[in-house]
Amino acid sequence: MQVHQYVSNGFHMILDVPSGSVHVGDELLYEAVAALSKTPEDPAGAEAALRAAKGLPKTPETDAVDEVFAEIAQLRREGSLFSPEPYRPSIERFAERPTVVKALCLHIAHDCNLACRYCFAEEGEYHGRRALMSLEVGKKALDFLAGRSGQRKNLEVDFFGGEPLMNWQVVKELVAYGRQIEEKSKDGPAPKHFRFTITTNGVLLNDEIMEFCNREMHNVVLSIDGRKEVHDRMRPFRGGQGSYDVILPKLLKFAKMRQELGLSYYVRGTFTHWNLDFSEDVLHLADLGFDQISVEPVVAPPTEDYALRPEDIPVLLEQYDRLAREMIRRKKEGRAFNFFHFMIDLSGGPCVYKRLSGCGSGTEYLAVTPWGDFYPCHQFVGTESFLLGNVGEGIVRDDIVREFKMVNVYSKKECATCFARFYCSGGCAANSYNFTGGINDVYEIGCELQRKRVECALMLKAAEAEMAEGSADEDGGSSRG
Repeated sequence: MQVHQYVSNGFHMILDVPSGSVHVGDELLYEAVAALSKTPEDPAGAEAALRAAKGLPKTPETDAVDEVFAEIAQLRREGSLFSPEPYRPSIERFAERPTVVKALCLHIAHDCNLACRYCFAEEGEYHGRRALMSLEVGKKALDFLAGRSGQRKNLEVDFFGGEPLMNWQVVKELVAYGRQIEEKSKDGPAPKHFRFTITTNGVLLNDEIMEFCNREMHNVVLSIDGRKEVHDRMRPFRGGQGSYDVILPKLLKFAKMRQELGLSYYVRGTFTHWNLDFSEDVLHLADLGFDQISVEPVVAPPTEDYALRPEDIPVLLEQYDRLAREMIRRKKEGRAFNFFHFMIDLSGGPCVYKRLSGCGSGTEYLAVTPWGDFYPCHQFVGTESFLLGNVGEGIVRDDIVREFKMVNVYSKKECATCFARFYCSGGCAANSYNFTGGINDVYEIGCELQRKRVECALMLKAAEAEMAEGSADEDGGSSRG
């Protein structure tokens, strides 16, 4: 059993880690849970310790301390506080579970019209192997996905790069081919539906591309880092000039179209050591009119001047807190926006499936290079020791797949006592490999930031519930349970 407690923005937060239950209480409940956490099998001793600490002797009649411990006892009976972990499967069984391929990241273009400094592909140079995916390779990739997806219907395909719009004709033809697969399979035993996504820097966007994407793309990801000076420093053209002024009008137009049509999109940025005040970039994007925003920490070797450093962590943690408080304020004002890392679904508790599958890289999710090679994800592309196979021959390195099947929260010793483990699902295997040399370890800076994001996300849920309760009370409705 594990309980995590913290105070955020005035909310006394209590997370029961195994069940995923979140409780927001007053100071007395918070202190009672803390006391009981020290001696969970001795409620009487915990109650006595709390009374002594607060100078509240037991009285003949029922008092607040009695009531709060009675409430805790009820929550324990319900399985939502001090709950045991429901199971802990043997690591050996992880590799034996059956899996299907659900998603592909198609590197439709190993080429780019920008030279982003933090690009995983050497500012778009791809180790000297710049290339565009052919239609033939792309078709084989979609055939592979349809064939290896078992009974699963919805299949995810992300057109990725480099810059996918540099190979736009092939993108369109592959979407058409995917629709043909759907049509042929619709009356069969395993009908398929492709949900296409495209990630673009926006330089080549035009009306024809936007209109096509609005018809065919389930989601679009638009790359922008935030304020002009921040964006232009890290995302210049190859000649060194900034790209912010070129892309911003196009991204705004595209986002507005998607908003009006009720279609999914989000803008995605990266923050580095040079903009530790990244909350300003998030708010800048919100002020521009974007309402679906993801600004994520750069992951880079410590030798890079823009890499995040351990001494940056306290500043970054405060930035997440500041952003969460501002999001509450804006929601009250009717100016709400979503921040990707604060979006947590509490309706079903921690996802049991993700406890075992992690992010799915190397097993359920694969990256495909322009020449058709399979890698566990886009961050492993070019690392030949992780080459899984090819669209022509399929997966030939089952030993690597087996290794990735064993990457999850139960196989990482660092995850055992981390309260956020069931929300991050064990972290990123590529980050682990790049910083430790193994895929089943952790990237410490990433873990620190993830824990703070989870705390902020849960606090935001509490704030939203409080706002909803206040609204219901004003309308004469019921209060929160």
